[in-house]
Parts: sequence; structure tokens; C-alpha cells
Amino acid sequence: MSKYIFFLLLTIGVLFTSCISTQDLIYLQNKDAATTDNSIAAVMSKPYRLQTNDVLSINIKAIDPKLVAIFNTTEKAESEKSDAGLYYNGFTVDDHGNIRMPILGEINVIGYTVEEVRVKIEKQLLEEYFKKEANIFVTVKLAGFRYTINGEVGSTGTKVLYQEHVNIMEAIANSGDITITGNRKAVTIIRQSPTGSEMHDLDLTDRNVINSPYFYLQPHDYIYVKPLKQKTWGTGKTGIESLGTIITLLSLATTTFLLLKN
Repeated sequence: MSKYIFFLLLTIGVLFTSCISTQDLIYLQNKDAATTDNSIAAVMSKPYRLQTNDVLSINIKAIDPKLVAIFNTTEKAESEKSDAGLYYNGFTVDDHGNIRMPILGEINVIGYTVEEVRVKIEKQLLEEYFKKEANIFVTVKLAGFRYTINGEVGSTGTKVLYQEHVNIMEAIANSGDITITGNRKAVTIIRQSPTGSEMHDLDLTDRNVINSPYFYLQPHDYIYVKPLKQKTWGTGKTGIESLGTIITLLSLATTTFLLLKN
């Protein structure tokens, strides 16, 4: 009788340790028991400062389009509404931190925000080529928000989103969400900066993650989602799967014992 109780307790123990708790799967939980407020404070992302290999989409408009046609190499891509075409027709920041524009020549943009680049280009146009009455209108944007994601997600690889700001939740959703065996409590962000690489783990099950400076991504960020220990054990993701694994192992052990005994 004691053997049956032992195996029963062993089975129950394995089921509890191998199953994945719902607390490990739910995003943005309120883990502060003293706080009952469900409101979430607004979080502002810091303006991104341009780095080498960034690609810019620059468009210059005026009352008379013919006056600025020579400056616009991205006009064709935009007229065809091809976002991917901007990568090939845009302006790439070279190793010296410059972009090369028709007529304007080389313009240093490294460390600038896109808004500061817009002001810089507009100022040069008004000083050297146009009068204020021409109503020059300049727009500067990144040609896609690019990041790379690997690990326990539905779709890994380098992704591009055509929007100015991207947070970690949007990036993961765009990658097919984290799988059931992915560790939502330790999602690693690797970010390149002028001083080197930065690495930080985010707990996406805690709503306070929105206050992290890494909640909003920057272009070229690398995201890695680690697996839960249950995946390496191979016992199953749910109670039914774990029970099936235990029964299979017990059947194999019984069969092996009987064969050896005979």
C-alpha cells in the first residue's frame, strides 16, 4: 500500500512542478498587492538619435513641385506606396555619420533626431536655394523600424514595422506572440549605443514594465525570449501532457523490468 501512495505522491509532485502556471503566461499583472489602482500612467519614449546604417526617407515639397523635384529621390517609391522601396531609394547614414543628397551634398546626421535633421535640411535650403515665399516643406522619417527577435516566439527573424515608435509588446505581437514555453519574466533586450552594447531583462508579466526605459524599443534592438525550464524537462506543458509522459515512462519501466525478470 505504501508503494502506491509513494507513486501517487510522486505523480502529483511531477504534475505540479512540470505544468506551466497561468501566472507565467499573463501579461502586465498587478503584482503589488497594496495597489488596487488599475490605471496605467502614460510613458513617453525618448527621441531616437540616428546611428550608422540607418536609412532615412526625405521628401521636400514646395508650391511649385518642379522647383524641388531634383532633391527628391524617394518620390517614386512614395508614389507607388512601396514602404520597402524606401530602403533602396532612401538615404543611408554612412560610417562617417553622413548622408548624401542631390545638390545639397553630404550632411552630417549622426546623433541627431529626425526632427533635428528636418530643421537642418530646411534651413540649408532656405539659406542657399530658396526664398521663404517658396513655402518649402520638408519631412524626414526612418525608412522602417527594424528589430530582430529570436527564441520562444511564433516567428523569429528580422522584422520591420512602418511606424515611429514601437514598444516591446507590439514587437512580440508582430512576431506571433511568445509561445507557451517562453519565459515572459525574463525577455532580454540587447541594444547598441555609442558606448557599446547594453543588455537588460524585462518581466512582461509585471505591469510596472511600462516604466522601464527598455519598454520602448529603438531601431536595431535585438530581442531574445528564453525557454521555461519545463521545456528542457520535456514533461509536457499541461497536466494532461505531463500525466501522459509519466504513464509512458512507467509503462516503459514496467516492460523493461518484466523482460529482464524473464
